[in-house]
Amino acid sequence: MLWLLFVLCSLSSNSVSGAEFRAAVVKIDITPDDFQNLLGYGARKSTGVHDRIFHKIVALDDGSTQFFLISSDICLFSPSEYDRVVAQLKKQMGIKPVNVWWTVTHTHSAPEIGPPGMYGIYLGDRVQHVVDAKYTAMAEQKLIDGVREARQKLAPARLGVGWGFSQANINRRAIDVEGKASLGLNPDGPVDRRIGLLRLEKADGSPLALIANYPIHGTVLGGTSLVISGDAPGIVSEYVEQKVGAPVLFINGAAGNLAPIYSVYPSPQAGHLSQFKVLLGNRILEANQKITNMNDEVKLRAGALTVETPRKPGLGWPSDLGSYTNTNKEGTNMVLLPIRFLKINEEVAIWSAPLELFCEVSNEVRDRSSFPYTFYFGYSNGWLGYLPTEAEWEYGGYEVERVSPFTPQAAKQLTESVVNYMQGEMRDQKSNRFRILKRKKN
Repeated sequence: MLWLLFVLCSLSSNSVSGAEFRAAVVKIDITPDDFQNLLGYGARKSTGVHDRIFHKIVALDDGSTQFFLISSDICLFSPSEYDRVVAQLKKQMGIKPVNVWWTVTHTHSAPEIGPPGMYGIYLGDRVQHVVDAKYTAMAEQKLIDGVREARQKLAPARLGVGWGFSQANINRRAIDVEGKASLGLNPDGPVDRRIGLLRLEKADGSPLALIANYPIHGTVLGGTSLVISGDAPGIVSEYVEQKVGAPVLFINGAAGNLAPIYSVYPSPQAGHLSQFKVLLGNRILEANQKITNMNDEVKLRAGALTVETPRKPGLGWPSDLGSYTNTNKEGTNMVLLPIRFLKINEEVAIWSAPLELFCEVSNEVRDRSSFPYTFYFGYSNGWLGYLPTEAEWEYGGYEVERVSPFTPQAAKQLTESVVNYMQGEMRDQKSNRFRILKRKKN
């Protein structure tokens, strides 16, 4: 079976050395001023605001490539929503979509944005109402304006990278005596508790931004809570921002089977929401203090591939996602799964996908990577659903039976595709560039 469809977009060869690295950050409030339908549980409408929600945008420029990372305090959105926004960014500012990653913190206490996409296929009973077009338009315009502002603010900067550790999450696939999985807590299940951290400083050494990558569902607050909130990711980000004096982009990881250790409580107080400042916020601060090597010589390289993998038999497909599926010559319906990559110098490899990925997959990719810092940015550029490991299919449960478009072999196909790209295309970029320069010199 042809499961690796194509590799493309190895962009922006930085053949000119010595270019000045620049960066900028913008933080924009997207808290609604009215009551909104909240996404993530059953249909429900907000009655107030516990804490405000934001777009946070980082722009990076190495003199050859401009790259934009957006983290939004919302639950999820369809890939067609991403396509619509990046089409505007390309039209208005000439920014290539491969150089724009739009991620979400995955809070379940924020308004809906855009068409339901796959969410409407899996959980159509939750989206019988019309999504608020006014709020969607506001969020889109603020994102576009924020990218423009970040581009205008680019200034000399330095970048550092490090690791941290937090026990704020736990496996949520509870297995009963019959071998059946349900949503709960499983202290014996697979987990990923690493914090991946990127720090940006201004040229004078003052803080510019932190990019904190950690896998955790935004579900401290449960379905009976009706207040708008960034949940644990938002609370932690605001706390760390106050401590470091700069915006924090929270980037969720492979949280498909990982919950916060306090989950689905009816109120912030009952869910110990503020305790995540200690459980995760202080761990981010500790990791930040350990970063001592800041670099003003930074090279960026963005890339992409698409993995073609069989679609779950009998699964419907939304009309807005026609470019994310096809039918092969054998008549099998396929999912076209877009994967993005960002290489920073020779040390950092970041990959992203529009998935709720099980942590075992990102753990294996990281373990097999030759890059000392390998991060997975989940919920990026849309949401196609959950991707469980093959071993988890025998236990069934919500993630396998209800909200995944994939078949059991998808996790292995994805893992091998990503590892091969990292060890091949991403590693070859440097040597290929040197060969080109050598030929020009000769």
